[in-house]
Amino acid sequence: MQLLVATRNRHKLKEIEAILAELNFEIRCSADMAGLGDVKEDADSIRDNAIKKAVETAKAAKMLTLADDTGLEVDALNGEPGVKSARYAGDEATYHENNKKLLAAMQGVPVEKRKARFRCVSAIADANGLVDTVDGICNGAILEEERGGGGFGYDPLFIPDGQVKTFGELSPDVKNRISHRAKALQKAFAVLSRYLREHGG
Repeated sequence: MQLLVATRNRHKLKEIEAILAELNFEIRCSADMAGLGDVKEDADSIRDNAIKKAVETAKAAKMLTLADDTGLEVDALNGEPGVKSARYAGDEATYHENNKKLLAAMQGVPVEKRKARFRCVSAIADANGLVDTVDGICNGAILEEERGGGGFGYDPLFIPDGQVKTFGELSPDVKNRISHRAKALQKAFAVLSRYLREHGG
């Protein structure tokens, strides 16, 4: 059975493939599907963005679809950038530009007040509509400078609770066990397993 991942982000796809590897799915992504347009992520919440992406993509492709949306919520910034994390420094912003804006916004914030969390919501939909949503949270803190060349997005700035390395420094194996996306996808794993059983996969 095929599972379409509604993303053009190859970094994200790689993480999802690694975490769902044990399931009997042939995983495809939006970038590989001719004529499949992007879904405008204009909802007011991370959950609603994930649902919108999953449902619209599943209906357009007529395939079981997994979509997620992720936000970085920083306590000192009243939960920002949140739903706007990917576009924090502008619609076409690079990861580095977003990180630079975040560091500027947090200039002077002491170490003990730099707490933050990554929140990921994964939505699973078939061609008929929504199947389920799951979420995952990873708590941590924002550093005062980027560390590590791995991962993507805000990973070089985010150090998860209980770790001494940022997501940008941790190996993919470790990140894929403890990250917000890993936690959401571990729950999605159970939903997809049930779907496979019920639909003869």
